[in-house]
Amino acid sequence: MNSFKDFESLSLEIQTSRGRTLLIADPHIGFELSRGLRVRTHFEEQLAEFIVEKDPDLLIILGDLKEPIGLSFTMKRLLMGFFSSLREIPTVVTKGNHDGRIEEVAGKFPHVEVTDHLLLDDKLFLHGHTGLPEVEFGEGYLGHIHPAYTFKRGGVARKVKVFVRSGRFLILPTINPFIEGFNVVDGIRMVPFLKGADSVELFLPEGIYLGRVNLR
Repeated sequence: MNSFKDFESLSLEIQTSRGRTLLIADPHIGFELSRGLRVRTHFEEQLAEFIVEKDPDLLIILGDLKEPIGLSFTMKRLLMGFFSSLREIPTVVTKGNHDGRIEEVAGKFPHVEVTDHLLLDDKLFLHGHTGLPEVEFGEGYLGHIHPAYTFKRGGVARKVKVFVRSGRFLILPTINPFIEGFNVVDGIRMVPFLKGADSVELFLPEGIYLGRVNLR
Protein backbone atom coordinates (compact mmCIF):
# COMPACT_ATOMS: atom_id res chain seq x y z
CA MET A 1 0.00 0.00 0.00
CA ASN A 2 1.31 3.43 -0.91
CA SER A 3 1.75 5.92 1.88
CA PHE A 4 -0.18 9.17 1.86
CA LYS A 5 3.24 10.84 1.95
CA ASP A 6 3.74 9.82 -1.69
CA PHE A 7 0.42 11.34 -2.71
CA GLU A 8 1.22 14.45 -0.70
CA SER A 9 4.51 15.04 -2.53
CA LEU A 10 2.98 14.49 -5.98
CA SER A 11 0.00 16.80 -5.43
CA LEU A 12 -0.20 20.53 -4.85
CA GLU A 13 -2.36 22.61 -2.53
CA ILE A 14 -2.97 26.24 -3.38
CA GLN A 15 -5.29 28.93 -2.09
CA THR A 16 -8.06 30.21 -4.36
CA SER A 17 -11.26 32.16 -3.87
CA ARG A 18 -12.95 28.79 -3.30
CA GLY A 19 -10.65 27.99 -0.38
CA ARG A 20 -8.00 25.27 -0.02
CA THR A 21 -7.68 23.83 -3.50
CA LEU A 22 -6.00 20.46 -4.06
CA LEU A 23 -4.48 19.78 -7.48
CA ILE A 24 -3.62 16.33 -8.80
CA ALA A 25 -2.71 15.23 -12.32
CA ASP A 26 -3.04 12.06 -14.38
CA PRO A 27 -4.32 9.43 -11.94
CA HIS A 28 -5.02 7.03 -14.83
CA ILE A 29 -7.50 4.99 -12.79
CA GLY A 30 -7.91 1.55 -14.31
CA PHE A 31 -4.38 1.49 -15.72
CA GLU A 32 -4.25 -2.20 -14.82
CA LEU A 33 -6.94 -2.88 -17.43
CA SER A 34 -4.88 -1.40 -20.27
CA ARG A 35 -1.45 -2.66 -19.24
CA GLY A 36 -2.17 -6.34 -18.88
CA LEU A 37 -1.78 -6.51 -15.10
CA ARG A 38 -3.58 -9.42 -13.48
CA VAL A 39 -3.29 -8.01 -9.97
CA ARG A 40 -5.57 -5.20 -8.80
CA THR A 41 -3.58 -2.45 -7.07
CA HIS A 42 -6.63 -0.67 -5.56
CA PHE A 43 -4.74 2.54 -6.28
CA GLU A 44 -7.92 4.56 -6.80
CA GLU A 45 -9.21 3.54 -3.36
CA GLN A 46 -5.99 4.70 -1.70
CA LEU A 47 -6.08 7.97 -3.64
CA ALA A 48 -9.67 8.61 -2.58
CA GLU A 49 -8.73 7.99 1.06
CA PHE A 50 -5.92 10.53 0.75
CA ILE A 51 -8.23 13.15 -0.77
CA VAL A 52 -10.86 12.62 1.93
CA GLU A 53 -8.21 12.96 4.63
CA LYS A 54 -6.96 16.21 3.07
CA ASP A 55 -10.60 17.40 2.92
CA PRO A 56 -10.00 20.28 0.48
CA ASP A 57 -12.60 22.92 -0.26
CA LEU A 58 -12.08 22.12 -3.95
CA LEU A 59 -10.40 19.25 -5.79
CA ILE A 60 -9.11 19.84 -9.33
CA ILE A 61 -8.02 16.81 -11.35
CA LEU A 62 -5.88 17.97 -14.27
CA GLY A 63 -7.07 15.37 -16.74
CA ASP A 64 -6.62 11.69 -17.52
CA LEU A 65 -8.59 10.63 -14.50
CA LYS A 66 -8.93 7.25 -16.19
CA GLU A 67 -6.55 5.17 -18.30
CA PRO A 68 -8.67 3.22 -20.85
CA ILE A 69 -9.87 5.44 -23.68
CA GLY A 70 -13.25 3.71 -23.67
CA LEU A 71 -15.75 3.22 -20.87
CA SER A 72 -16.22 -0.45 -20.09
CA PHE A 73 -18.47 -1.80 -17.35
CA THR A 74 -15.42 -2.32 -15.13
CA MET A 75 -14.18 1.21 -15.76
CA LYS A 76 -17.59 2.62 -14.90
CA ARG A 77 -17.56 0.67 -11.65
CA LEU A 78 -14.13 1.99 -10.70
CA LEU A 79 -15.14 5.58 -11.41
CA MET A 80 -18.43 5.21 -9.54
CA GLY A 81 -16.53 3.95 -6.52
CA PHE A 82 -13.98 6.75 -6.73
CA PHE A 83 -16.53 9.56 -7.04
CA SER A 84 -18.68 8.03 -4.30
CA SER A 85 -15.72 7.91 -1.93
CA LEU A 86 -15.05 11.63 -2.22
CA ARG A 87 -18.03 12.30 0.03
CA GLU A 88 -19.30 15.27 -1.95
CA ILE A 89 -15.97 17.14 -2.03
CA PRO A 90 -16.47 19.68 -4.85
CA THR A 91 -14.49 18.23 -7.75
CA VAL A 92 -13.57 19.57 -11.18
CA VAL A 93 -12.06 17.31 -13.84
CA THR A 94 -10.37 19.19 -16.68
CA LYS A 95 -10.89 16.58 -19.35
CA GLY A 96 -7.82 14.83 -20.75
CA ASN A 97 -7.20 12.75 -23.85
CA HIS A 98 -7.97 9.52 -21.93
CA ASP A 99 -11.23 10.81 -20.48
CA GLY A 100 -13.62 9.86 -23.25
CA ARG A 101 -17.28 9.50 -22.14
CA ILE A 102 -16.35 10.28 -18.55
CA GLU A 103 -19.38 12.57 -18.33
CA GLU A 104 -21.60 9.48 -18.39
CA VAL A 105 -20.36 8.64 -14.90
CA ALA A 106 -19.55 12.09 -13.52
CA GLY A 107 -23.06 13.27 -14.42
CA LYS A 108 -24.47 11.04 -11.69
CA PHE A 109 -22.63 13.03 -9.01
CA PRO A 110 -23.77 16.64 -8.36
CA HIS A 111 -20.43 17.49 -6.73
CA VAL A 112 -18.41 16.55 -9.85
CA GLU A 113 -17.96 18.82 -12.88
CA VAL A 114 -16.21 17.88 -16.12
CA THR A 115 -14.90 20.72 -18.30
CA ASP A 116 -12.25 21.37 -20.95
CA HIS A 117 -10.59 23.96 -18.73
CA LEU A 118 -11.26 25.93 -15.57
CA LEU A 119 -10.51 29.61 -15.09
CA LEU A 120 -10.57 30.46 -11.39
CA ASP A 121 -9.43 33.89 -10.22
CA ASP A 122 -6.46 34.52 -12.56
CA LYS A 123 -5.47 30.84 -12.69
CA LEU A 124 -6.04 28.51 -15.62
CA PHE A 125 -6.36 24.77 -15.09
CA LEU A 126 -6.30 22.31 -18.00
CA HIS A 127 -4.88 18.97 -19.08
CA GLY A 128 -2.41 20.25 -21.68
CA HIS A 129 -3.06 18.11 -24.77
CA THR A 130 -4.85 20.85 -26.73
CA GLY A 131 -4.26 24.50 -27.54
CA LEU A 132 -4.85 27.25 -25.02
CA PRO A 133 -8.38 28.56 -24.57
CA GLU A 134 -8.89 32.21 -25.47
CA VAL A 135 -8.99 33.54 -21.92
CA GLU A 136 -6.89 35.96 -19.91
CA PHE A 137 -4.93 34.37 -17.05
CA GLY A 138 -1.86 34.92 -14.92
CA GLU A 139 -0.72 31.39 -14.14
CA GLY A 140 -1.50 28.00 -15.64
CA TYR A 141 -1.48 24.48 -14.18
CA LEU A 142 -1.47 21.31 -16.25
CA GLY A 143 -0.47 17.66 -16.41
CA HIS A 144 -0.46 15.40 -19.48
CA ILE A 145 3.29 14.81 -19.93
CA HIS A 146 4.05 12.90 -16.69
CA PRO A 147 7.35 14.78 -16.30
CA ALA A 148 10.39 12.91 -15.00
CA TYR A 149 14.13 13.44 -14.98
CA THR A 150 16.91 10.86 -15.12
CA PHE A 151 19.93 11.20 -12.86
CA LYS A 152 23.07 9.47 -14.12
CA ARG A 153 26.00 8.74 -11.84
CA GLY A 154 28.67 6.08 -11.93
CA GLY A 155 26.97 4.18 -14.71
CA VAL A 156 23.69 4.04 -12.77
CA ALA A 157 20.58 5.83 -14.01
CA ARG A 158 17.64 6.72 -11.79
CA LYS A 159 14.45 8.35 -13.05
CA VAL A 160 12.43 10.52 -10.67
CA LYS A 161 9.20 12.45 -11.09
CA VAL A 162 9.49 16.22 -11.16
CA PHE A 163 7.41 19.39 -11.25
CA VAL A 164 8.20 21.55 -14.27
CA ARG A 165 8.06 25.33 -14.52
CA SER A 166 7.89 26.86 -18.00
CA GLY A 167 7.21 30.58 -17.83
CA ARG A 168 3.79 31.05 -16.24
CA PHE A 169 2.94 27.34 -16.46
CA LEU A 170 3.50 24.68 -13.81
CA ILE A 171 3.29 21.04 -14.93
CA LEU A 172 2.47 18.44 -12.28
CA PRO A 173 3.77 14.85 -12.34
CA THR A 174 1.35 11.94 -12.46
CA ILE A 175 0.11 11.13 -8.97
CA ASN A 176 -0.06 7.44 -9.87
CA PRO A 177 2.95 5.76 -8.19
CA PHE A 178 2.79 2.85 -10.64
CA ILE A 179 3.42 5.08 -13.67
CA GLU A 180 7.05 6.13 -14.00
CA GLY A 181 6.82 9.17 -16.27
CA PHE A 182 8.39 10.57 -19.43
CA ASN A 183 11.69 12.35 -19.90
CA VAL A 184 10.77 16.01 -19.64
CA VAL A 185 12.75 16.94 -22.77
CA ASP A 186 10.56 14.64 -24.85
CA GLY A 187 7.38 15.24 -22.88
CA ILE A 188 7.32 19.01 -23.25
CA ARG A 189 6.82 18.56 -27.01
CA MET A 190 3.47 16.91 -26.25
CA VAL A 191 2.05 20.26 -25.09
CA PRO A 192 1.09 22.34 -28.16
CA PHE A 193 1.64 25.71 -26.51
CA LEU A 194 4.98 24.73 -24.88
CA LYS A 195 6.73 22.73 -27.61
CA GLY A 196 8.68 25.83 -28.63
CA ALA A 197 10.15 26.37 -25.14
CA ASP A 198 13.94 26.72 -25.00
CA SER A 199 14.32 25.63 -21.38
CA VAL A 200 12.38 24.66 -18.26
CA GLU A 201 13.02 24.63 -14.53
CA LEU A 202 12.74 21.40 -12.56
CA PHE A 203 11.72 20.77 -8.96
CA LEU A 204 11.72 17.52 -7.03
CA PRO A 205 8.40 16.63 -5.35
CA GLU A 206 10.06 17.48 -2.03
CA GLY A 207 10.44 21.06 -3.30
CA ILE A 208 14.17 20.92 -4.04
CA TYR A 209 15.16 23.06 -7.03
CA LEU A 210 17.14 21.04 -9.57
CA GLY A 211 17.90 23.88 -11.92
CA ARG A 212 17.22 24.80 -15.53
CA VAL A 213 17.30 22.24 -18.33
CA ASN A 214 17.88 23.27 -21.95
CA LEU A 215 15.46 21.67 -24.38
CA ARG A 216 17.28 22.45 -27.61
